[in-house]
Amino acid sequence: MQIFKNILFILILVILLTGISGWMESAAKDEDLVQGRNKSISRISREPDQTIDVLILGDSLSYSSIAPPILWKDHGITSYVCGQPGQKIQETYYLLKTALEKQSPRLVILETNVLFRGQGKLDSLKESVAEAGNYHFPIFRFHDIWKPLLMEKLYKGENYKGFEIRDGIQSYKEDDYMKESAQKEEMGENVEGYIERIVEMCREKNVEILLLSTPSPQNYNYRKHNTLAEYAQKQNLSYMNMNMAVKEIGIDWKTDSLDKGDHLNLSGACKVTAYLGEYLDKSEWKLPDHRGDAALSAWEKEAEEFEQKVTEKLKVMRGK
Repeated sequence: MQIFKNILFILILVILLTGISGWMESAAKDEDLVQGRNKSISRISREPDQTIDVLILGDSLSYSSIAPPILWKDHGITSYVCGQPGQKIQETYYLLKTALEKQSPRLVILETNVLFRGQGKLDSLKESVAEAGNYHFPIFRFHDIWKPLLMEKLYKGENYKGFEIRDGIQSYKEDDYMKESAQKEEMGENVEGYIERIVEMCREKNVEILLLSTPSPQNYNYRKHNTLAEYAQKQNLSYMNMNMAVKEIGIDWKTDSLDKGDHLNLSGACKVTAYLGEYLDKSEWKLPDHRGDAALSAWEKEAEEFEQKVTEKLKVMRGK
């Protein structure tokens, strides 16, 4: 009898959590009600179904380095950055899983710094349980959404398909941070297991994967390059290390660094995005050019507004 009561209690609890979660998930589509790192999930969930060809995931390097409006303007590529500050590999997995419920991208780009975020075994287990709970029961992720509703305090922020304009300049004193080495740097605890799940999920849906290391002297070195190149070969994945092509990209660490070689600023992001766009144009993935598609006319308008804002910001940054 007690077992029956326990089962009934759990069943009722699950039904309640599911019902409330559905309401909260719907309310969270208004990104102004959502705080901080959860905005990425709110924003990608609001995008019209089956309109994104390239999904970009990763930590703050992803949304500081790649500007989807530029990819649209120059190549007609629909892309979205699902980045978060300090994104952990568990968050990467479940954010991608969420995005793939409504989108069928041709390519997923994973900014690789997330692969070196170390977690102890206990922290890794806690994060895995927490993110699984957040995914299946959004009430846990959006539990504080009542605050802006009751207090009328909105969490507004600029949204350029996940890209964040960062217009500060703190130069990086150049050195050979990619000095060749035979050593390797281990990936973070529990990372490989989640990458394998990401790869499996993408392959089941016929989605290609590109591992991408954006320019960042504070986060990359040749040891990490060796590890990533070896892993990409082992898994038959494409890998692009922009830290090996800084000169070709045109990065000037005196003007393109936001914070002394950690993140790129707007100037650096424009260069990286232009370089990435050319690479994607020549790639085997044959991403479609959607410019002129009436169903995606909003992209054209947003790209024009973004270009105007970027032009003004760059003038200020360059002192003109």
